[in-house]
Amino acid sequence: MKPTLIPRQLPAHRQGERGVTMALVAAALVAIMAMAALSIDAVTLYLANAEAQRAADAAALAGARVLSLSGITGDPLNATDSWTPACTLAQQVATALATQNTMGGAAITASQVAVTFRDRNGNDCTSSGAVAFGVNPMVQVKIQRTDLPTFFARVWGTQGSSVSAIGTAEVFNSSDAKDFNAANLQVPIQPRCVKPWIVPDRDPFGGRIVATSDGSITRPGVLQLGGGVIGESFQLVADCLGSNCNPPKPDNPPAANGASTPKTLDYVPALIQTPASAVPSCATTDYQKAIAGCDQATVYACGQTNGATADLTINPGGSSGDSATGAQCLIHAASGADSINTGTVITPVFPFQIQAGGGNPLVKAGIIASGAVITASNSIVTVPMYDDTVALAGAQPDVTITGFLQVFINSVDTTTGNINVTVLNVTGCGNTGTAGVTGSSPVPIRLVTNQ
Repeated sequence: MKPTLIPRQLPAHRQGERGVTMALVAAALVAIMAMAALSIDAVTLYLANAEAQRAADAAALAGARVLSLSGITGDPLNATDSWTPACTLAQQVATALATQNTMGGAAITASQVAVTFRDRNGNDCTSSGAVAFGVNPMVQVKIQRTDLPTFFARVWGTQGSSVSAIGTAEVFNSSDAKDFNAANLQVPIQPRCVKPWIVPDRDPFGGRIVATSDGSITRPGVLQLGGGVIGESFQLVADCLGSNCNPPKPDNPPAANGASTPKTLDYVPALIQTPASAVPSCATTDYQKAIAGCDQATVYACGQTNGATADLTINPGGSSGDSATGAQCLIHAASGADSINTGTVITPVFPFQIQAGGGNPLVKAGIIASGAVITASNSIVTVPMYDDTVALAGAQPDVTITGFLQVFINSVDTTTGNINVTVLNVTGCGNTGTAGVTGSSPVPIRLVTNQ
C-alpha cells in the first residue's frame, strides 16, 4: 500500500494525547446511559401517578354518587341519622371501584386506598353536630403506593418509589346552600334531561316538600329511618279531565290516601321543546321522546318566576298514554327494568342501592350480571315541582319551578298508566332566583380542586 501523501504525525509535544477521543466517548456513553435510565424511571413514575389520579377521581365520583342517591343532602341536619350508613356504603363503593384499576403495572389494593369525608368546614360523617356536612358533602379518595419498582435508580440504592394521588368530589345541592352564603341567597339551577311531569310542591304524605320562600326542605330526613321525604314511594298520576288537562282536576293535590291505598301525586304535562337526544326506537311521539330520551331543550328554570310552561291541551295519562309508553321504554320494562333494593313490599332499605335488571344495556353487553349493584340507571329521573298556590290559567300557563325531585321509577301500572316512584333526593330554590344555571341533575356531583 502506498504511503499517504501527507503523513499524520503528531508533534512531539502532543504524542501523549493519542486515544483521548475514545476515552471521552466512553465517558459520554456512561452519562448518556445514566440519563436514559433516569428518564425511563421518571416516565414510569409519571404514568403510575396518572393512573393513580384517574383511579382516585373515578372512585371519588362513585362515592359522591352514592351520597347523592342516598339523599343525605336532603337531610342536612342529620335528623334521622342517615349520614353514617350512607358514608359507609359510599366508602365501600369508592374502595371497590379504585381496586378495579391498576397503578404501575399492578392492581390497586384496598390497603392502598383511603376514603375520607368532609365539608367546607372540615366536618365529616361522624360529626353529629356538623350541620353543614349534609349540605354539600365531599368525598376524598387518596391512593398511595410506596413500593413502586424502579429499573435503574436502584443503582444508587433506591429500591422503590412512592406515588400518590388525591381525588375529591362534591355532592352539590342548592337546598340550604344559604349556610355558606352570608346573604342567604339560593343558587338557581336549570337541570337538563328533566322528565315532563310537573308536580305540585306538595308532599303526598302531608305538607310541602320545599319552602317557596328560600327553597329549604320542609321535612328533611329519610322515611325509613324515622321520618322525612327521602324514601317515600307514591304514584305519579296524570292530572287531567277528558282528552286534555284543561282545566286540571280540582283536587290537586289529592286528599291524603288511606293506609291501604298507594299515595299519589298528580302531574301536569310540560310544554316540551324538540328534539330530544339519545332516544330509543320504542319512543315515537315528541312527548314520549322527551321521557325516553334526554330532553335538553325544555327549560325548567328553578327559582325563576314563570320559569317553565305547562301544556294543558294534551292528556299523556292512561294505560296507553305517552307517559306510560315513554316510561316503559325508558326503564327497559319489556326486558327487565332496574330495581331498588327492597326490605318490604312497600319501602326500600336505606341506604338505597340500585340493582341492574335484564334490560340494562350493561347486562345485555355482558359487562355486568343481572342483579349487580350500580350507581347509574335510566330509572333514576328528575321531576320538576311548581308553586301550585298560583292557579293554572289558560291552555299553556307559565309556572314557577320551586325545586326538583330525584326519583327512581319502580314500575308503570299497565292498567292505569300511573308511574310508581321512590324519592331519592330533593333540591329546592324557592321563588327568589332571577336566572337559571345549566346543570345535569338536581343534585349534581363534580370533581373539585384539592385544598
